[in-house]
Amino acid sequence: MHYPITLLPGDGIGPEVSQAAVAVLEATGLEFRWDQQDAGLVAVEKGLPTLPAPALESIRNNRVALKAPITTPVGKGFSSVNVGLRKALSLYVSLRPVRSWPGLETRHRDVDLIVFRENTEGLYAGREHEIVPGVVEALKIVTREASLRIAQYAYDYARWTGRHKVTVIHKRAVMRLSDGLFLDCCREVARKYPFIETEEMPIDQVAMNLVLDPTRFQVLLTDNLFGDILSDLCSGLVGGLGIVPGANIGDECAVFEAVHGSAPDIAGRNKANPVALILSAALMLHHVGAHQEANRIETAVARVLAEGRVRTGDLGGKASTTEMTQAIIDALPSPVETLS
Repeated sequence: MHYPITLLPGDGIGPEVSQAAVAVLEATGLEFRWDQQDAGLVAVEKGLPTLPAPALESIRNNRVALKAPITTPVGKGFSSVNVGLRKALSLYVSLRPVRSWPGLETRHRDVDLIVFRENTEGLYAGREHEIVPGVVEALKIVTREASLRIAQYAYDYARWTGRHKVTVIHKRAVMRLSDGLFLDCCREVARKYPFIETEEMPIDQVAMNLVLDPTRFQVLLTDNLFGDILSDLCSGLVGGLGIVPGANIGDECAVFEAVHGSAPDIAGRNKANPVALILSAALMLHHVGAHQEANRIETAVARVLAEGRVRTGDLGGKASTTEMTQAIIDALPSPVETLS
């Protein structure tokens, strides 16, 4: 079987880490049919929009994409590739699994949580205008439809992965109508899952508790702005964005991505850490049902990080991108070993 995948190699360190992720994926023995497409700065340099129509069409056809970091050029008229993908493909779920890795020294151990962020509305809907000179109004858009579907996905995912607690994050005391609607929708969905504990917590209390003891959380469910902030905070608890995968998922398509930047200062120097995109690739395999191969990749990453012999500069080592990639490939357990 061949898996048809759209590949967006991006720019900056994107081509290097995407090459690494492809190498690890193919080392599992699975067969892929890659459809490489340009987006972002690379597309603009070719006289194309930041998100060309062929790239979108490819994702719609393949239903799955692997996306490396992409730069949106700074300047009038250029739109964000990430926002464009979410809107065009209705990728309403932002999923960020965050876990501790053996061998990486951080303040907290045994962190294992998932941030679910509603991806299409809230303050990030971009509805703002100047009322009079010096006064700007931004609208926070919250709909019942969007709130119900992100809650439904989060509770289903909790059930699928054996998690028994969901924390719904809000600021209802201040935004009584908008956060009130979001909270009411989450409660409506939660009633269908009496076997999953639901707690409701204001955003400021969640931020404090994450710093004090993130292990008390399993699934965080929240809106666009709060989710954007908290997902990066959670990444910082386990070592940073360089070891955390990400996904944007809709009913028909899904885009799996490294959520760190394109790091143009080290582009082409074989110094980039490929782990985040490799783990995003494993997340992609879980999505398409190739769980055994996904588990093998995650096990290999854990082995390399735990051993500590091969690490890129951001992880305290001196290894190159290719050395880190090869170490992960060499650490892949056999299918028989994984089953045992």
